[in-house]
Amino acid sequence: MPSPQHLWQAPTAAVLTGEGPRQLPGPWRLMLLGDGSPTRHLRLLTGQPVAVDLIGMTPEPLDHPDAPPEVKELTPPLLRRQVWLHCDGLPLAWAESWWNQTEADLHLRDRNQPIWRSLTEGRSELFREVDGLALVNADWLEMTFGLRGPFWSRHYRFFRGGKALTVIREVFSPQLETWLGPTLRQELQRNS
Repeated sequence: MPSPQHLWQAPTAAVLTGEGPRQLPGPWRLMLLGDGSPTRHLRLLTGQPVAVDLIGMTPEPLDHPDAPPEVKELTPPLLRRQVWLHCDGLPLAWAESWWNQTEADLHLRDRNQPIWRSLTEGRSELFREVDGLALVNADWLEMTFGLRGPFWSRHYRFFRGGKALTVIREVFSPQLETWLGPTLRQELQRNS
């Protein structure tokens, strides 16, 4: 699947400091700008286990035009992994991640397991840095989520030993407003 189209992006400095858009309600600020595991958050919000539906894991060129700029920090050859995250059959997020081939083989042995679980099985130290926040859209997202966009998206890096391990982009279903409250995604898009 192609990466979704960006309609609006927060300034990088605002994302790195956790300021984000002021209009974003507190629960959504935690979900989008916090450094916690989104799969764990989805489980806590819904009370249901998170199922990972692997869409694909394919070789990826280093100069992918829609990839976050931080992907250039990864050592080629690269793979791009795409998944849907479901709770009780309801698609709540779509994610894509970029990996060095060797790191992917080492860390993603069970390709249908959430990345966070794969990376922390040995209780290894990790650092997550949220680098980007955006509103995105794509017909295929609207079709699978069953709701109109735009959709909140974020991307971040995992670091181990000071080195970028992977870059991950997540897109969240507006269905999360059931647990987190409404956001002003349409208004923010119109005002930008």
